[in-house]
Amino acid sequence: MPQSGPQSDSQSDPRPVPRAVPRAAPLLPPRLAVAERLLDLLKESSTEPRQDLQTEALTLAVAADLPVLLWGEPGIGKTAALTRLAAELDLPLTTVIASVHEPSDFSGLPVIGDDPAAQGVPLAPPDWAVRLVRQGRGLLFLDELSTAPPAVQAALLRLVLERRIGSLRLPPGVRIVAAANPRASAADGWELSPPLANRFVHLDWVHDAQVVVRGLGGVWPRAELPRLDPERLSTAVEFARRAVCGLLTVRPELTHRLPSAETRRGKAWPSPRSWEMTVRLLAFGSAAGSSREVLSLLVRGTVGDGPGLELLAAVDRMDLPAPEDLLADPAAAVLPERGDLRQAVLDGVVAAVRSRPTRERWESAWALMARALESCPPDVLVVPVTTLASLRQDSWEVPELIHRFAGALEVVRRAERSAARVRTGAGRR
Repeated sequence: MPQSGPQSDSQSDPRPVPRAVPRAAPLLPPRLAVAERLLDLLKESSTEPRQDLQTEALTLAVAADLPVLLWGEPGIGKTAALTRLAAELDLPLTTVIASVHEPSDFSGLPVIGDDPAAQGVPLAPPDWAVRLVRQGRGLLFLDELSTAPPAVQAALLRLVLERRIGSLRLPPGVRIVAAANPRASAADGWELSPPLANRFVHLDWVHDAQVVVRGLGGVWPRAELPRLDPERLSTAVEFARRAVCGLLTVRPELTHRLPSAETRRGKAWPSPRSWEMTVRLLAFGSAAGSSREVLSLLVRGTVGDGPGLELLAAVDRMDLPAPEDLLADPAAAVLPERGDLRQAVLDGVVAAVRSRPTRERWESAWALMARALESCPPDVLVVPVTTLASLRQDSWEVPELIHRFAGALEVVRRAERSAARVRTGAGRR
């Protein structure tokens, strides 16, 4: 008996069903095919190890998981630099043009469910955020940030700080980098709001002619994550905290200083949040052995030029020898090579003698000045030597080595008199 009920196609038709064949890509005309090969050749490039302070600062901030904002004129190469960075770090690049999105694209689109009164209205994230979460890692590039209107900037606050988009949280493997043009050169540009600006490490992106020439020749600088020394992690954290806390202890007014000018509010300025970011950058820089130039870019890009330079000066003084140690054994003293640091050390020794003047300490200071004279320019010694001489008491004999400074000080005085005559002569013209 024939079976009742639906039958499969194979039972109703014994002929095999042909499998779907993927459609081949349309063939290009021969001339366009040659053009495509030429375009492919032009896209080929390689990388080389090359010192690039901008790239080093960028990769250090990325390693520290801090949002970075690249400021630069149009066409300077910000997008190309981020594309190379993602390729070198093997991170999927997700580019989002902030200015063409609505606030709900970053805060989440409301989706009404079956029973909103009981379940609420969830905020659905955009597709690019879902892809980032699925991948578990990536480089989120927020482009054209300075052309985003204030409402969009407000919606970006939670994304940049809390890494949340709607009901999703970006995984730890995702890094955030943004780019912006100065308002004068941006299309319908806006000043960055202070709350959003204070969440970024600001880096001025400028072109290096040699790097551009090498890149156009097919070889770009290699972007590599910093190599952190596992043995220095604890020391790096202690160093960073001591440096920032030491500065803010003597300069508490720098803890929070919102600039009065609107244009400066859209860049780096000091706040408890940005100082916390600075601690992280100093710790990573110390563990990686980064140069002072790289740390300068990062620190000034986080708390601003003034506070950043004060912090760098405080960091320089942290490793200076203690004045009491130098007075105890001036013959074994090791003075810094940099002139400004050497000047600070000698001034500190004179201040220590002034605070507790004794003949032995005064003579030890002269012995240290004589040692410094062997490798110091005479002008570095003028102020500390003159001040030290004024501390002499009547019962103290003048040490013989003090005569070594007479010639050096006279040379400096002659130079100062010559400079004064030149200035006077120029003023009469």
